[in-house]
Amino acid sequence: MASAVETGKKAAAFRAVDENITADHKVVGIGSGSTVIYAVERIVQRPELHHIVYVPTSFQSLQLITEGGLKLGSVEHTNRALRFPEIDITIDGADEVDKQLNAIKGGGACQFQEMVVAKAAKKFVMIADYRKKSDKLGTQWTKGVPIEVVPLAYKVVINALKSQLSMKPETITLRMAVAKAGPVVTDNGNFVIDAHFGSISDPSKLGREIKLLTGVVEVGLFCNMAEMAYFGEADGGVDIWTRK
Repeated sequence: MASAVETGKKAAAFRAVDENITADHKVVGIGSGSTVIYAVERIVQRPELHHIVYVPTSFQSLQLITEGGLKLGSVEHTNRALRFPEIDITIDGADEVDKQLNAIKGGGACQFQEMVVAKAAKKFVMIADYRKKSDKLGTQWTKGVPIEVVPLAYKVVINALKSQLSMKPETITLRMAVAKAGPVVTDNGNFVIDAHFGSISDPSKLGREIKLLTGVVEVGLFCNMAEMAYFGEADGGVDIWTRK
């Protein structure tokens, strides 16, 4: 029997798909994370959406798309027939979302691809469970803001995080792999630094400051991007937040 959290995730994902993806769409971005699994499940259940090209943000979402028998595309493919730099809508998960729909993403180390596909979309919608709601970023998700960095520069970035930002991180860690020795390596061959800043009063400003550091590829702060967020509640219901 599914847990209350999983039931809520499924309800949020199904509703987000039903209310935002239509047969008129041509290209849809598919994000990463546990909630996105249910979004693809819903798409597969709706034959009228099978003509759409789906663009993944990670190896996980690529597998979901191909195993679901859906059409696979890319924003940067060398074959023009498979290249789709303009996306109608992207649906993705989140690690934490505040009332302004700013989000921390990258718990799965896919923040660069997620940012590219979200930025390419005309509409960006997030799906998550109720535990991801927050008044201010950094209060629910305490593992830190994910920062993708070029491997040879990770120590330089760590030192810069300590010395150059207006807001100093409380903790900084190089994310280590669980099932093997060594650091986590992203799909792009980079490392991930997790920097916990505590409660973040201005996530947009912090994101810009981190992005300017030499060696940083992408920052898991998604600000002023999402139009809507669907949260699966513990009772199986769905709470919808819209950007004001």
